[in-house]
Amino acid sequence: MDSQTALLASRLKEGGTTAVVGLNASGKTRLAENLRRQIASDGLRYMSFCDTYGTAADRAYYLQQRWNQHDISEETPRVGQAIERAYAMTGEDTTERRLWRQELCAMMGLEPLMDSFTISLSSGELRKLQLAKVLMSKPRMLVLDNPFIGLDANTRSMLALLLEKLASESGIALCLLLSRTGEVPAFTDCTILTSPEAVLSDAPRGLGAAGIEALKALTPDAASTESAKAPLPNLAVDESGDDVVVKLNDVSIRYEQRTILSHLSWQVSRGECWALQGSNGSGKSTLLSLICADNPQAYACDITLFGRRRGSGESIWDIKRRIGYVSPELARSYQRQIPTLRVVASGLKDTVGLYARCNEEEKEQCRWWMRLFGIEQLADRMFTSLSSGEQRLALVARAFVKDPQLLILDEPMHGLDSYNSQVVKDAINAFCSRPGKTLIMVSHYEEELPECITHRLRLG
Repeated sequence: MDSQTALLASRLKEGGTTAVVGLNASGKTRLAENLRRQIASDGLRYMSFCDTYGTAADRAYYLQQRWNQHDISEETPRVGQAIERAYAMTGEDTTERRLWRQELCAMMGLEPLMDSFTISLSSGELRKLQLAKVLMSKPRMLVLDNPFIGLDANTRSMLALLLEKLASESGIALCLLLSRTGEVPAFTDCTILTSPEAVLSDAPRGLGAAGIEALKALTPDAASTESAKAPLPNLAVDESGDDVVVKLNDVSIRYEQRTILSHLSWQVSRGECWALQGSNGSGKSTLLSLICADNPQAYACDITLFGRRRGSGESIWDIKRRIGYVSPELARSYQRQIPTLRVVASGLKDTVGLYARCNEEEKEQCRWWMRLFGIEQLADRMFTSLSSGEQRLALVARAFVKDPQLLILDEPMHGLDSYNSQVVKDAINAFCSRPGKTLIMVSHYEEELPECITHRLRLG
């Protein structure tokens, strides 16, 4: 057993709450895996961020499935059924356990969702469901990998209180794997760094002046400009002369008995940078699915994209070629053994998974963006072998790679440490400083929003 695993195992056996903090790819998840192998105990439970989105074995899943209710099979569980199954598998049916289950569902806000399909939940709602299922068993030792990401501010505060209650009242030993020092709860008894050389500082750090200037220089008429990071070939030309990029008029979206969006009117003009905000389940991802041509209900709504009314004969590819997009769910769609360069390159083809070969010029374009985000050395590594933070950076590079007119970033800094978050923030600011670039960004952390934000829309 290595020294860090031994130290963590010792801390868990003592009880209390231990935070393991480290930069992306510093070995936090590997440490937890070693711990699981070394501590042969039924009382140890481990939950990682990836568990929220299922596994590669779920072959029926596809990225747009949650918007296509007719494709949801009868075997797909509803929230209430998922909770009942987890409850039945984690202990005897007692009055105490029933009350605990009820308290968990109330605190997680799951009661109104009992009849909803699990596949149709927002990423934040799905994460709360998974946390409730894990906590239902009151395990003796619990390891949570980045438990706070994807949750709105109120839910993060609630979860911290709940974990403190678990640690103090039930004697459960908690281990929290975190990427940012700012997320270490006040009730933590011990903090372990995953590598001695890690600089765990929240001070602003990012691309640096050379990288920012290189990105700002990426306009179609300056594609050959020499920069500190080499020129980028074949930049996309903004072919749209329309001032209105997105226009929604009195849009409502409903699934079964649940209203997601109600009479929403919204306009995004060319060059504007919007922060899209709201609590978990308020409809942010649903709204983005209408813009990205992933939601079939768009055809029944009054929606105009890039100057053209939806349903007027345009194809979804006419829309997607103008948009760069990243979301928390996207990582699940790349579970096959695919080199990371090909994952980035799929953004050029608007595909999930690359089905067309790239030429050398396109590969260099991908490497340029990977270099900008500090992951060029991962180009030939299998995407599934990367840490969750490295995967996030690759998917962010995928969103930027074709130099899109509209950049849609749904929680782009999900699970990133402070350093890499600043890199992404710098890139967004520099990208949006160029004429004609439009941004819609979702984040539950106010400090993640870039300075270029000019407008806000809050749902719910």
